[in-house]
Amino acid sequence: MTANQQPEPTGDSTWFRRPRAGGGRVQDTDDPGGRITLPSRPPRPPLRQVSARLLLALLVLASTTLIVWLDRSGYNDNSDGAVDLLDAAYYATVTLSTTGYGDITPVSDGARLTNILVITPLRVVFLIILVGTTLEVLTERTRQQWRVSRWKDTVRDHVVVIGYGTKGRHAVAALLGQGFPKESIVVVDPQPKVVEQAALDGLVAVRGDATRSETLIRAELPRAARVVVAPQRDDTAVLVTLTARQLNRRATVVAAVREDENAPLLRQSGADVVVPSSSSAGRLLGMSMLSPNTGAVMEDLLTFGTGLDVAERPVTREEVGRSPRDCDDLVVAVVRGRKLLNYNDPEAALLKLGDRVITIQQAVPRT
Repeated sequence: MTANQQPEPTGDSTWFRRPRAGGGRVQDTDDPGGRITLPSRPPRPPLRQVSARLLLALLVLASTTLIVWLDRSGYNDNSDGAVDLLDAAYYATVTLSTTGYGDITPVSDGARLTNILVITPLRVVFLIILVGTTLEVLTERTRQQWRVSRWKDTVRDHVVVIGYGTKGRHAVAALLGQGFPKESIVVVDPQPKVVEQAALDGLVAVRGDATRSETLIRAELPRAARVVVAPQRDDTAVLVTLTARQLNRRATVVAAVREDENAPLLRQSGADVVVPSSSSAGRLLGMSMLSPNTGAVMEDLLTFGTGLDVAERPVTREEVGRSPRDCDDLVVAVVRGRKLLNYNDPEAALLKLGDRVITIQQAVPRT
């Protein structure tokens, strides 16, 4: 891998090129440590929220002006004694804003009763509209801080997915298809729009540079059980893997790499499994060219939740002492300790308690 390696545009929304000053690490000046975003519902556009509040405030002001003008005979203007429409609007404005200069005052019993029963409630509504936005922001910030604090206290043995592009999204889809709860998946990405989309998808998301320890610490990576490294550049993947392995030596780290020649670097950096995306796609293309049916079956196996699925499960007590061929599922490999044995390997002739089998089985429809 060369230092000047540049990413190729892929049409992926998460492709990015960031300048590096002096060859050092990229500094995230907008948010140096990353920001945690918890799952949320699609928010209303801010302009629409402000416009709705402003329109409601203007309606209250117009209603108050009309009420005062209709009862103008019960008011006295210290300047000329008469109250016209402009004076009514002026009185409504200073009254609703609680300024109250006293130059226009209700003098009749009816006007005073109207102020008590109508104008005062409108004043309260007007103040709620004006102050409501600020209170809502403060309340939401406090609520967000409480949710983040509670999440940090409870998250354990989760999955951290670094990079929410095409590879990251499909990795998350595969995890969800195999029964992982959404609250056990944390996404890390440097782009605000991508982080927002991950939150809308129901995932906890952290915005920041994943090559920096503080960003991964915000994602609680030291307590994670699995890490998926799926950035758009191979050099970034190496740095992220090094940083992740430094923070957590027990987690299973699976990394994607574009070029085969960079796979050894990722393994040396601490990745347990390295998936070369370009060569894997090329092999699938070649297989599909020679045998479209074979390519279709492989695509089916790689798409979890449809047709046939490849899954790993523990050996049941009924299967202990039996041959892998005798299992109800189609067993293609046996995991014994840290060894991966093919189904026809002599060592895997009889299944043992504690073994795990990799099987091809009918997909379970998603509910």
